[in-house]
Amino acid sequence: MNQCDRFERRQVLRVGVAAAISAGTVTRWIDRAAAEENVGKIGSPWLRKTLKIGMIRVEGTLTDKFAAAKQAGFAGVELSAPGFDVTAATEAAQATGLVVDGTVGADHWQVRHTDPDPEVRAKALQSLKRGLQQTADVGADTMLLVAGHGKDGSDEEVYKRAFDNIKQALPVAEKLGVSILIENVWNDFLYDHEGGADQTADALAAFIDDFDSPWIGVQYDIGNHWRYGDPAAWIRTLDKRIKKLDIKGFSRQTGEFTKITEGDIDWPSVKQALRDIGYTGWLAAEVGGGGPERLTEISDHLEQALQCSESLTSVR
Repeated sequence: MNQCDRFERRQVLRVGVAAAISAGTVTRWIDRAAAEENVGKIGSPWLRKTLKIGMIRVEGTLTDKFAAAKQAGFAGVELSAPGFDVTAATEAAQATGLVVDGTVGADHWQVRHTDPDPEVRAKALQSLKRGLQQTADVGADTMLLVAGHGKDGSDEEVYKRAFDNIKQALPVAEKLGVSILIENVWNDFLYDHEGGADQTADALAAFIDDFDSPWIGVQYDIGNHWRYGDPAAWIRTLDKRIKKLDIKGFSRQTGEFTKITEGDIDWPSVKQALRDIGYTGWLAAEVGGGGPERLTEISDHLEQALQCSESLTSVR
């Protein structure tokens, strides 16, 4: 059973228990849990489509938003944590079948683990711990985190602050069964923001390895660092450290982010690199969202870029 299969099984069990207790329908929970045993078998996709909750610009309740994403072709959604309504999210997932596969730090850009002020770093740590708890409460297994910002100090200071702060959350992550996933972003950390296009993922890989914990990994954003290096090479370097993927388009020619199928990323080489490291699991769109028509377009773009619906058995 691959990682995304475990995510869905865990959420189905939790959501099912909540539904059974609240509605008295134990049979419905058992049926859903039994049906989930088929996840990952013949016919399951090698990449499962998810997206950020802020991309779903649909009026109505959270259930309405989840339903729109499901209708557009997505299997999951990532919420912002901490701060979301766990009960509402659980009920929306149960009603629509859309999996809350993970969360994204709600304030990690503003309240940073690398801030020079120790009081701010303490707040960042508490926010991370609360986010991990909410992630577990809704049945998800990953929380995306921006580690900090390189301009908060010297390279050595920023590295140490980020490492020391995040490390303190690992016992909580382990207890809850939620992985902390560092995203490669434009934050002047572990790469040279003013540097060339031949940079490697070595520094990011070393940062993850320094924690020496299975509860920290990478949510690799394929489009974010195309400006600085070859995504296929980064994927092969990061290898099993990659627990999840983000996807967007980028054009080196214009220096701008684009729709997923626009720009100049070599998607066939990215796909081959993912196959080479044996990656199967969640692929999260992180682009401008919209209503039902735009969400369907994004889902289609994921398919065009990486052929998400190809059978899982084709990569085993």
